[in-house]
Amino acid sequence: MEQKIIFHIDVNSAYLSWEAVRRLKNGSDVDLRLIPSAVGGDREKRHGIILAKSPAAKSFGIYTSEPIVSALKKCPQLKLVSPDFTLYQDNSRKFMEILKRYAPVVEQYSIDEAFADMTGTTQLYGSYRKAAETIKNVIFDELGFTVNIGISTNKLLAKMASDFEKPNKIHTLFPEEISKKMWPLPVGNLFLVGESAKKRLNSLGIFTIGDLANADPNYVRQHLKKHGEVIYQYANGNGETELVCSESDNKGYSNEITLSDDVQDAETAKLVLLSLCETVCSRLRKDKKKAGCISVKITYATFQNRVHQYTLPTLTNVTGEVAAISYQLFDQMWDGNTPIRLLGISAQKILEGTLRQYNLFDLDKYEKQEKLDAAIDKIRGKYGETSITRACFMKKEK
Repeated sequence: MEQKIIFHIDVNSAYLSWEAVRRLKNGSDVDLRLIPSAVGGDREKRHGIILAKSPAAKSFGIYTSEPIVSALKKCPQLKLVSPDFTLYQDNSRKFMEILKRYAPVVEQYSIDEAFADMTGTTQLYGSYRKAAETIKNVIFDELGFTVNIGISTNKLLAKMASDFEKPNKIHTLFPEEISKKMWPLPVGNLFLVGESAKKRLNSLGIFTIGDLANADPNYVRQHLKKHGEVIYQYANGNGETELVCSESDNKGYSNEITLSDDVQDAETAKLVLLSLCETVCSRLRKDKKKAGCISVKITYATFQNRVHQYTLPTLTNVTGEVAAISYQLFDQMWDGNTPIRLLGISAQKILEGTLRQYNLFDLDKYEKQEKLDAAIDKIRGKYGETSITRACFMKKEK
């Protein structure tokens, strides 16, 4: 039986790259990827958080989810650009279309990452490295941005390989290369080992991935429970090989986002969900439509996808109402520990019109929320998306 070959393809600094490419095509002489820049909130109002940053911005100590006001103190010359989810989704779609030209099976892991099963394609491309070079070059020639590609026999090792030196690189990490390429790395570099797990492992005398791989698994499990079992397997290169090829549901109004750093607390996750709800609900209201079903999607750092949905008793396009439902769905799904790579919101069962079946208890509350949303839409329509910001997006800045 032929050995499995999995590619992990990761867009370099996706949000910044996509914005930079658009600006360069429109005549800009500044490449955002080469200067201290970030995708985030409003520079003038000093509101919001950092969603993505350039390598130059990272050198100033700026990190994803950091408040804008804090980032500007570190780097006053930081160039801030507002997020544009329509741009991201368009580039993501084109990115995936190219991958599907070359790979028999493609599994989208997030808006800017995918796995591709390239098993048995050497007759077409000559070698797996040549196939990776072809894919990388076609993406750059047609779309203008660069990617890293990791090559191995399973998802874990392919993803670890793609995280080696960046940008615009191809790396392999086959099982026989683990001891040389992966084991010498700090244990914090291992996929799914966050800051708290790293500190715990260090306290146990485990400082490299090799230390973890060669530790007593019972000892690791004793101190890190189920999570310890998972990362022990990862340190030894054991990961999934099968890809799930699934088409996204485009029947409703949806939005999703992947932060460059995994989300590991409910408060941050719910702020992201609220931001997504604002975008989806504003589009519904603009089109004079309402949704009868809301779904929340989570992509975990462990490569697993989960989706929960809720059918509404009454149609809605009110941001607060949709956000409250998304929080409930999120709480039902998340175990409170597993890092989250992607969050998405989808509004389905769309109907046109303004009618709503009220009940005695929600009439006054709903009308107030409708008026609030209408006022926010009007202000943003006149003065821009960042002209009015919810207080919850600002509280970390105080």
